[in-house]
Amino acid sequence: MRKTEYLGPYALSWPEGVFPLGGDALALGEFASVRPGWRVCDLGTGSGVLLLLLARRAEGLALTGVEIDPLSARTARENLEANGLAGEVLCTDLRTDALPAGRFDLAVSNPPYFPVGSGRSGGPARSEERCVLAELCAAAGRLVKNGGRFALCHRPERLVDVLCALRDNNLEPKRLKLAAHGPEYPPSLLLVEAVKQGKPGVKIEQ
Repeated sequence: MRKTEYLGPYALSWPEGVFPLGGDALALGEFASVRPGWRVCDLGTGSGVLLLLLARRAEGLALTGVEIDPLSARTARENLEANGLAGEVLCTDLRTDALPAGRFDLAVSNPPYFPVGSGRSGGPARSEERCVLAELCAAAGRLVKNGGRFALCHRPERLVDVLCALRDNNLEPKRLKLAAHGPEYPPSLLLVEAVKQGKPGVKIEQ
């Protein structure tokens, strides 16, 4: 069974077996900095939702998705094509050198949240079985140009892990935001944007 959601001018469709649209991706799609004409890469693109969300905010983006799962990669390609968007989706491991270093203005990722053996899991797509946080940040740090950006979402309890992994890969955290389901709830989502070889100093956003 295939599901469809409408994201402004675009329609996102995915079959069973592909990670579904969620609030975390929607929040990241609004949080990440993007400008017309930027070269954008989504690491672990899944259905391609972040590519669509960014494309609706800025014109003329050069869109690239990287996805290890063949079904998800095919779905992302289909979503780009169905919405009339030019781009490429590579079915490969983001930890490999599939793309030239320094190619992108912006990398984004809605990655697995839970370390293997942590006792917590949201299924295979939410467990770091295939790629741990440090490897993700290393890939982003290699792919974005100097002054380029990497934006990701994660769990608030892993804030220190996220900031350390970013800085270890020459990605200086510059913007940070915590989101909750409501004023009576604790934060359930962490949004961070870093700049490659940026100067120290982070802005905490409401």
